[in-house]
Amino acid sequence: MVDLAPAVAAVRSFNRSYTKVIGVLEDGLLKSPYTLTEVRVLLEIAHAGPEGSTVVRIREDLGLDPGYLSRILARFDSEGMVVKGRAADDARRGTVQLTERGRGVFSGLDERSSEQVGEWLSRLGAGDRGRLVEAMGQIGGLLGFAENKASASQAPPSKADVVLRAPRPGDYGWVVERHGALYASERDFDETFEADVARIVADYAGSHDAEREAFWIAEVQGRRVGCVACVRRPTEDGVDTAQLRILLVDPSARGFGVGRRLVDECLEFARKVGYQRMMLFTVDGLSSAHRIYRARGFEIVRQEAVEMWGHHLVEQEWELEL
Repeated sequence: MVDLAPAVAAVRSFNRSYTKVIGVLEDGLLKSPYTLTEVRVLLEIAHAGPEGSTVVRIREDLGLDPGYLSRILARFDSEGMVVKGRAADDARRGTVQLTERGRGVFSGLDERSSEQVGEWLSRLGAGDRGRLVEAMGQIGGLLGFAENKASASQAPPSKADVVLRAPRPGDYGWVVERHGALYASERDFDETFEADVARIVADYAGSHDAEREAFWIAEVQGRRVGCVACVRRPTEDGVDTAQLRILLVDPSARGFGVGRRLVDECLEFARKVGYQRMMLFTVDGLSSAHRIYRARGFEIVRQEAVEMWGHHLVEQEWELEL
């Protein structure tokens, strides 16, 4: 049987420290007369939209005792912050929505909350902030309470949710680690694959032409989920050629169009800076990436059986005239 005691102790220690940091041990949250639970109820009602929410839904979503929620709503009602009613499709279900005063109170709390978090984050450098946001996203995703976690009643991340940005401190190491870990688990590539990726990344980070070479990190709500690079590729025929390198999409973000966004960004950049051709190397079996390449007009120009990364593979060279 697995001994969970050390992990349980670590989670509880984190919870105690995090609770102190965000200040929920104060008598009034955000220097207001309201408790954390009361603010969470306000949040649920505000986010339900102009029609408000049903009392049952609030109780179920927050896991509150019916009597406790009833007392909270009675307080809000007495202070003129909510209006109670009945659901149009079922008169047995009570509803609640914010009044103008309630929206004003919530708006003030929401603004102070953002200011508090902003002050907290301002104490960190850009790299640490990025790592913190990513870690929070990973915790939420693993425990199943992340706001962006897709479910039957929740739409997956849209194109607008995918942000492409230049690398920050720590990103290059993440690229190497993700490649090594994912290809080891999915294709059983050995450590020489990770070493090759490390050399590619080190070469780019150490020296690259900022005008004609670029590197992108893909994020979804602050969490790193992919990467790609566009670099110059010397050729014997003299055609100005770019090379697409180290395309990767984390399993948690696959199916959301992240790979397509990364490849399209790479192609757009290559055309913009004047390349005439784009090429890339890949190996057989990477069907998802190959579908993206074919859809954009890439064609295989060379194939060769090779032995590398602990396997017998077929190396492929693809090209696209820009």
